[in-house]
Amino acid sequence: MNAVLAVRQYVSKMIEDSGPGMKVLLMDRETTGAVSVVYTQSEILQREVYLFERLDSPNREPMKHLKAICFLRPTKENVELLVQELRRPKYSVYFIYFSNVISKSDVKALAEADEQEVVAEVQEFYGDYIAVNPHVFSLNLLGCCRGRSWDPAQLARTTQGLTALLLSLKKCPMIRYQLSSEPAKRLAECVKQVITKEYELFDFRRTEVPPLLLILDRSDDAITPLLNQVTPLPSCVPWQWTYQAMVHELLGINNNRIDLSRVPGISKDLREVVLSAENDEFYANNMYLNFAEIGTNIKNLMEDFQRRKPKEQQKLESIADMKAFVENYPQFKKMSGTVSKHVTVVGELSRLVAERNLLEVSEVEQELACQSDHSSALQSVRRVLQSPRVSELDAARLVMLYALRYERHASNGLPALLDELRARGGTDRYRKLVSAVVEYGGKRVRGSDLFGPKDAVAITKQFLKGLKGIENVYTQHQPLLQETLDQLIKGKLKDSQYPYLGPNTLRDRPQDIVVFLIGGATYEEALAVYNLNRSNPGVRVVLGGTTIHNTRSFLEEVTAAGFRGRSTESSQVPPRSSSRR
Repeated sequence: MNAVLAVRQYVSKMIEDSGPGMKVLLMDRETTGAVSVVYTQSEILQREVYLFERLDSPNREPMKHLKAICFLRPTKENVELLVQELRRPKYSVYFIYFSNVISKSDVKALAEADEQEVVAEVQEFYGDYIAVNPHVFSLNLLGCCRGRSWDPAQLARTTQGLTALLLSLKKCPMIRYQLSSEPAKRLAECVKQVITKEYELFDFRRTEVPPLLLILDRSDDAITPLLNQVTPLPSCVPWQWTYQAMVHELLGINNNRIDLSRVPGISKDLREVVLSAENDEFYANNMYLNFAEIGTNIKNLMEDFQRRKPKEQQKLESIADMKAFVENYPQFKKMSGTVSKHVTVVGELSRLVAERNLLEVSEVEQELACQSDHSSALQSVRRVLQSPRVSELDAARLVMLYALRYERHASNGLPALLDELRARGGTDRYRKLVSAVVEYGGKRVRGSDLFGPKDAVAITKQFLKGLKGIENVYTQHQPLLQETLDQLIKGKLKDSQYPYLGPNTLRDRPQDIVVFLIGGATYEEALAVYNLNRSNPGVRVVLGGTTIHNTRSFLEEVTAAGFRGRSTESSQVPPRSSSRR
């Protein structure tokens, strides 16, 4: 169950099947992203692929000495472009690989266009998704729903991406979905239709315990994407962020690429950097550590670099010295690049934390997410709103968290907080988004109890935790997904809330689980899945989402869904009758 390895193997197979000789890799926008996150350009260059082109690029020159490896999504546009390409081929031979199932009619159209017989192969390699980490994948789709219903084009794309993931991992799963979400049920039905229609493709060797696909809805937990990713520390600093999540929240990660062009005084070669656990040992070892540990490890990395540096720059007085320098220089240069990159990234993160007063902001976030003292929470939010160092986004985010947490509290202070947001100046956009977020993920639409213990055992644990005093102040937020998966792994996830699609159910605890979040996953949830995989031997969980959110992209998701924000009274709409508890 390794998404990165699955796509890497597809790319390797394409290159191997094309045989020896110089090659061009011909892709579209989406497959370019899929390949770039699992293979570096230098790695592919070593495999005799010397040119990377987009199929839709209008100015490609004929190069008959090159073989073309085409990796494309089977869209109408790509098929039409490929038909035009084959009528006037620019390369000597074409090896065509589609990232998903292609129709027979499209294959026929390609065959008819291949009058010069330059096509050597047409295959389906199911890399129709972005493999973010071995246990995390994304479809890079923002705004998948309109209100509470799917956008038809996004539903089709999501179905394709999710079924491609299943095919690449060779899983034919049983399906469960979140009953309170109509989009979850609709996607479950669409995936099942594809599995039924393409039953020969899904005819994998049966396992003793069938794999499971669990489909959830982001609106059931609107808290997690609004929080900074934090881990509690046994020190005077109460909150720190994990490296990967912090980078995405403050700088943004797009297909493993980080845009640093706005960093003050940034050098030209560091305006865009790549953070990939597959090709960056430091990042792989530190992506799930908290920021304080990263600082220490950066220092150790620099000291190691300094120790090696004099040896590499010593005088070259003999042939043996020159040979040793040539052999070690690539490793030294790579280490130099790693040091520069991470020092720059960590330095910018530190600057933003101080500039935006994020330590105080994040402590109040955790109080809102984990505590239930309304009076204290309201005072904390008001205190932070009065700070001129706190950005408009961070101030609005705290009000959003308050609005979700105390939506129906008898002493709800939301109108006053909205007035304080207005008094800070800025635009009306964020104030309107407060009620939009409540409309998107408030109590009226949630299928689970996001803020309270769900059974007697949980209530007892919370009570005992409260007796410990100071430790309760630093309770760390845990995403709803963590509890859902924990219940699933233990065989306790209620069928009444997460029914199976179809008559069959699992008798045993699941072992191979794909969980998919409509509306986007987060790196906090990715960390939860990573830890679940480590602490449950024999259980393998892969997390996917229509996208991977930070706060800004989540608010774009809410806006794209059509939740523009109503009056604050909208949060008082009585709950709809349903099977939700």
